[in-house]
Amino acid sequence: MKCIVLMMKAAVFDNSGTLIRRYRALKNLKTGKICDRMNSLDIVDYRDRRALVVLQTDPATCIVNANPDQTIHDFIKRNRIDFDVSYANTAVTADDIRDILRSDPATVRDIQDTIDAVSSKDYNIQICSGSGFIVNIDRQMVDFTITAGGKLFPEVPEVVDELKDRNIHIYIASGDRRGSLRELARIIRIPQENVFDTADTERKAQIILELKQRYSRVMMVGNGLNDILALREADVGVLTLQQREPVPQRLIEAADYVVDNIREVLDIEF
Repeated sequence: MKCIVLMMKAAVFDNSGTLIRRYRALKNLKTGKICDRMNSLDIVDYRDRRALVVLQTDPATCIVNANPDQTIHDFIKRNRIDFDVSYANTAVTADDIRDILRSDPATVRDIQDTIDAVSSKDYNIQICSGSGFIVNIDRQMVDFTITAGGKLFPEVPEVVDELKDRNIHIYIASGDRRGSLRELARIIRIPQENVFDTADTERKAQIILELKQRYSRVMMVGNGLNDILALREADVGVLTLQQREPVPQRLIEAADYVVDNIREVLDIEF
């Protein structure tokens, strides 16, 4: 069986901005303003040492119905909510996050405000990263709360089905929360075990390396800086610009191919 698997190929996709058109709402806790024009990864990298934290719970039920006046720390503790660091520009642990939240005044309402902003645009929170926050390690505080929703790019079902017909195994490696990726896997009909959730930059690269031990060729398709190491490690790295967001030159240079539409993946020989 192992020899048969090694003759096969795998395609690994990021989710937000790659398989789905993502819409983010961020609340600046210093000004109280909500913005949808900023990229959360760029904000993490902009200054200081920051980390993007994803809450492993359903925003549309658990967070929306929570007491808005409780702190994020109390909400997580009382409801035993798991969380993971989706992206960071510094080494940070879960205990570091808990220590910062313990004395931080940010409330559930700050997260609910971003949920309301995404819901008003009619984006599906269930297939995206959901809700979380950006924490400033140096200042020991939450700088932003965030919610992201998405809409499946219309070409995605065709692309996935065609790759399956070519006997290419489909995987998802994304920084998005577990529940949203399970729902996406159901929609595009791939096995749940082929989904790697809340994967940061290093973990995505490790996933590619692990799959290269099992498959003859591995393709990585992504759109953001958290995909850069995976693009480099893959036999074929594909950067997609369909999200229509600016990308740094080093990300373009990490890819073997740059495409404007996910459907162009079908034209790549690998």
